[in-house]
Amino acid sequence: MIVCLALYVQVLLLGAAGQSIPEADPPQFVPDSEGDLTFLLDSSGSVSYYEFAKVKEFIKDLLHPFKFGPQDVQASIVHISTEPVLEFPFNQYDSSRQIQGAIQNIKQQMGDTNTGKALAYVKENLTKGQFGSRENLPKVMVWVTDGLSTDDISQPMQMLKDMGVTVFIVSTGRGNYLELSSAASQPSDTHLHFVDVDDLRIITKELRDSIIDIIRARRLQASDITTSSFRLTWPRILSGDTGHYMLEYSAAPAPERKLQKSLSGDETSVVLDNLIPGTIYNVTLFPESNVQYVQPQTIQVSTLPDEIEEISPAQVLISEPTSHGFRVSWGPTLDSVTHYEIQYGPLPSNEVYTVNVTSNINSTVLENLKPNTTYLVTVSAIYKSGGEKALSAIACTEEKDVKVWYVRLEDLSSSSLNATWGSADGEIQGYVVHCSQQTGPSSVVSVSPQTHNLLLTDLTPGSTNQVCVMPIYKSGPGKTMCSTVQMQTAISKDEISKK
Repeated sequence: MIVCLALYVQVLLLGAAGQSIPEADPPQFVPDSEGDLTFLLDSSGSVSYYEFAKVKEFIKDLLHPFKFGPQDVQASIVHISTEPVLEFPFNQYDSSRQIQGAIQNIKQQMGDTNTGKALAYVKENLTKGQFGSRENLPKVMVWVTDGLSTDDISQPMQMLKDMGVTVFIVSTGRGNYLELSSAASQPSDTHLHFVDVDDLRIITKELRDSIIDIIRARRLQASDITTSSFRLTWPRILSGDTGHYMLEYSAAPAPERKLQKSLSGDETSVVLDNLIPGTIYNVTLFPESNVQYVQPQTIQVSTLPDEIEEISPAQVLISEPTSHGFRVSWGPTLDSVTHYEIQYGPLPSNEVYTVNVTSNINSTVLENLKPNTTYLVTVSAIYKSGGEKALSAIACTEEKDVKVWYVRLEDLSSSSLNATWGSADGEIQGYVVHCSQQTGPSSVVSVSPQTHNLLLTDLTPGSTNQVCVMPIYKSGPGKTMCSTVQMQTAISKDEISKK
């Protein structure tokens, strides 16, 4: 058996020694973004206080760079519990400082994990005044969950998506992949993330960038920036019958030397070329409408310097391992890159496979791999200048079917239950049994590989308890299987005597 350690090793293509992946600092602010962001927060008793605190920090970090206000980004948080609870509506806070403080002060609701009820609540109130949402602006919902729900989510989730809401799901538990994949907006590989609660920071930038792509304001923007040119795009404001555009631009060092272009009212894009490398340009678009006055739009764009520093990829990260695949992520993404080439193959062997992705993507899932196998993965950035840079990492797939086949719970009294589970495949080193109480402390017990049942005592009468069993292999933990039971209500001595 191959012992596959959890290695986040980065190796330069020339064989340089590995180094740890630094956590990227968030940008100071995100400009030109307008949209309403809803966070569906699992606040039920199935989530530990530690996990709840880590999720709050994740949401704070995710929102940190945004500018908040009625003309920018608005955020709202709804709790998943026995009944949905609105923590705050979209229009309650209009600054990052206020949002950060409000999230820090959120208290866990406990109760059942009625996600379907919370989704229906959001759907019914999203367009109502009490939520403070705005018309004709993008709507994004981020559902952070441990993968469990006690009611149906499919119908209310589909209704939200039919209303135009983009749904991102972050699962910190094992969850049902097919159910969550169906619930998230498509494609699911960019809208659904599985990550341990201690590693949420790994996906923060990727998720934030995906949200920014949706809520970016429809204003004058620059793209395809090179040393001597860039492309300008803007929303459709005029038509050929209602007017034309006058585009005016100049280099910042010489603002008096203005150049102009006259464009048809049907145009929404133009390329400015023959520019000076490494220079800031001030650009103004004047919509000349024969119907009504339209405000000009201004943007400042810097051309690339002659010598482009090839800094991507600066990091390669492996996550979401399964028995037949894993996710490869890298960064940063740059406009100077034409595309990324991902090469991978099992070790030791000469097999090499290649996947190409566009320059605006910094993550892909490699599938159809061999179980319990070590792979060498190399990410190469192909630059517009013709240069290349490559970085490698070691990745490991899990053992095949490394899971417990079932977990059955039998309540023996109001305060005790017997947990029984089917043995997992492969060479088991033991099992870890985790009991989460609706009220009261949780417990974790490790047992031998020959043990397939456990008596749990001192439980709270009438409470809901979740028992999860996780097999342990030499290569690490397998997949967890869980079951939930509600304990009997304790009978008092007076009630017994009456009987």
